[in-house]
Amino acid sequence: MKKLLLQSVVLLALTAFGQSLHAQNVINVTDASINAGDKVYWTSDNVYVLQGMVFVEDGAELWIDPGTVIKGAEGDGNNASGLVISQGGKIFAEGTASNPIIFTSVLDDMTGQLDYLDRGLWGGVVLLGHAPTNNGGIRQIEGVNEIVGAGDNRADYGGDDPDDNSGIMRYVSIRHTGKAVGDQAGNEIQGLTLGGVGRGTVIEYVESFASDDDGFEWFGGTVDAKYLVSAFNSDDAYDWDEGFNGRGQFWFVIQGTDAAGRMAEMDGAIGDEQNEPYTMPVVMNATYLGDGVNNTQTMEGDGSQGLIFRDNTGGTYANSIFGDFKGQPGSPALTIEDVSDPAAQDSRARLEAGDLKILNNYWFQFASGDDVNVLIPQEFVREALGSNLSGNQIKNPRLRGIGRERNNELDPRPNVGSDALNAADTGLYTDPWFTPVDYVGAFGTNNWMIGWTALSDLGYINNAATPTSIEDELANPAAPASIALSQNYPNPFNPTTTISYTLDSAQPVRLAVYDVTGRLIQVLVDGQQAAGVTQVRFNGANLASGIYIYRLETPSATLTQRMTLIK
Repeated sequence: MKKLLLQSVVLLALTAFGQSLHAQNVINVTDASINAGDKVYWTSDNVYVLQGMVFVEDGAELWIDPGTVIKGAEGDGNNASGLVISQGGKIFAEGTASNPIIFTSVLDDMTGQLDYLDRGLWGGVVLLGHAPTNNGGIRQIEGVNEIVGAGDNRADYGGDDPDDNSGIMRYVSIRHTGKAVGDQAGNEIQGLTLGGVGRGTVIEYVESFASDDDGFEWFGGTVDAKYLVSAFNSDDAYDWDEGFNGRGQFWFVIQGTDAAGRMAEMDGAIGDEQNEPYTMPVVMNATYLGDGVNNTQTMEGDGSQGLIFRDNTGGTYANSIFGDFKGQPGSPALTIEDVSDPAAQDSRARLEAGDLKILNNYWFQFASGDDVNVLIPQEFVREALGSNLSGNQIKNPRLRGIGRERNNELDPRPNVGSDALNAADTGLYTDPWFTPVDYVGAFGTNNWMIGWTALSDLGYINNAATPTSIEDELANPAAPASIALSQNYPNPFNPTTTISYTLDSAQPVRLAVYDVTGRLIQVLVDGQQAAGVTQVRFNGANLASGIYIYRLETPSATLTQRMTLIK
């Protein structure tokens, strides 16, 4: 393991989410700090400051402990700060609901003095992989390519491996991003930018708060994502492009009253829009809230539609809620690109070919009114949706609270008795990756944003309203859909750690630990086990530092993971 050269400056810092005051080291991280093949660990007893653009290069791994705070230094253009996971590099950023990993600005003292108006204070986080795009070859992320310079492939993305793995991001809050990077104007990067990221990557419980550009943007790739929050970003909340074909569920948007773009911008390609693969992701259970139907401020940004599909994109939105949107005067809820040239490829073609689906959603409180001919002004769209609008309803879901002030009133769950709690078309959950639920929108009776988001930390959400999703699942266990072996926590560990596994049914189980040569160290479980989640404690006090393998064997699956003991 590579050891960073530490610049230790002791300061008192109030860490996020109710942690106590304690002394922390400030470690300045530069591009020279992580090189190809390195394995680097960032721990919660330090604050890491990104000095410029830092790259996790091919073959390198960055492991970040729960509760760790990473800050982007001030800087413009080619000196802007950010973190880039290049092709072949990996990030393992696994926070928890009560102890998230936070990326923010060096100007954030973590006491709540910054708000969503404080955008564009540093660059952002970028993941780059080898998954397919429809660009016909390798491209580079704009702005970042100018920082690395000609002939440097650390800004590359795209390839032919849909299962490419860039690591894990779970319970991560990314705040105050969107600084222009590189030497050309307009090269902002999003809170989280994903270029050619493959489905081997895990993206769950990630927030983009107060970006001066989009919240999230996908440039091709196949990565899936659950539990995303895009809050108060000045451009589009979500933006996809270039052959993105991932899956999403439980996505939330809330826009500010001062500046915002579309709740979602769906693009298909740049350049030749007939290139394949076509962009056709599937998103279920989204709740998108605009700038407020009664917003009295003059909005900045391109909020000329609630949702737009263009550039030959297809895709699916289903069992979702869209509304509370004013945008620009007369903005419709939905626009689908219709190019006049009959030979051209456009999103109307994808709609009429059945590649663009808008199924069983609630639409409510748009400034343009509740007349379907105004909300969805394009006749061909209404015709394609059919007589029942493909199950879409102009109907208020009766959400508990949609305020945008720091007064603990944001609660996007449907009220008790709301029809939205039982309005899902459960027949749409044919892909086992999706979690079947009865409700439309991103929330049922549980607010999974509590405890780890800036929205929770800064007082937008009433944190006493409901337990976190993990606690809720433990209190109300349901039979899981598949067998899984989780990464041990903590990892690295000294000397004890917890190993968790999930069974979809009662069955015999053997869980054992081996060293890297395959020598058996200890059998932890050997016998019949019930369905659900099981946690087992492992003690490595008598072992030497190093990498160990733990292996789960059942009649239907054999799964392995690696863990690291550091003494």
